[in-house]
Amino acid sequence: MLTDTHCHIHEADFPIPIDEVFAHAKAAGVTRMICVGTDEVTSEEAVEFSDQYENVWASIGLHPHDATRGTVAIDKLRDLLDKRAGKIVAIGECGLDYFYDNSPRERQIEMLEAQLQLAHDYNLPVVFHVREAFDDFWPIFHNFPGLRGELHSFTDTRINLEKGLSEGLYIGVNGISTFTKDARQQAVFAMIPLERLLLETDAPFLTPTPHRGKVNEPAFVRHVAEYHANQRGILLEHLARATSANASTLFSL
Repeated sequence: MLTDTHCHIHEADFPIPIDEVFAHAKAAGVTRMICVGTDEVTSEEAVEFSDQYENVWASIGLHPHDATRGTVAIDKLRDLLDKRAGKIVAIGECGLDYFYDNSPRERQIEMLEAQLQLAHDYNLPVVFHVREAFDDFWPIFHNFPGLRGELHSFTDTRINLEKGLSEGLYIGVNGISTFTKDARQQAVFAMIPLERLLLETDAPFLTPTPHRGKVNEPAFVRHVAEYHANQRGILLEHLARATSANASTLFSL
């Protein structure tokens, strides 16, 4: 049993018919998926989509790229939490992205703080998107004691990995880990304890080897799992059980 803890198959423009997505996932042994919103619209779509399928859940959030959508988006997220909390298992993806800077940094920080308050108020874990912004991220994180969550699509330094682990966070890896040529990144991936590892696709993005150039889908999380099992010298079944158990623990699946 494999769990894709981060995908966007619920969005209206996902290019693969959804019945094919589920058929491919079943054939690959991927039995559970979390659909992740990036603004108030896709978050509502994630909740509605998850209500249609037994083994699909929703995470709702405002991506740092869309931070200028502001309090209107945050109010909608709170409304979704009040009305549909049964299928929502996390807040996010939210965070800081200083690589692209698609939104002003001050606005990114403001919206991250607002979403961490939601996570605190509703006792939910957080799916964090942090890119080249950990110096600002950690002080904000520490302002909300007791938060739990995941560093999504982690490719950062050993120092920030160790910091995340010391804070009790889980670490999400995806197709990047199967194709990056960066030896530093590969060394960091190898350091993630199995009991803190989560698997994800970020479908339709970040397609893993051997399907580079194709649309990513939850079935391909198996390739991420196979890669890390091989790197660690353990059976795929062992890694699948451990990472799915981690997903169950963090997201209360």
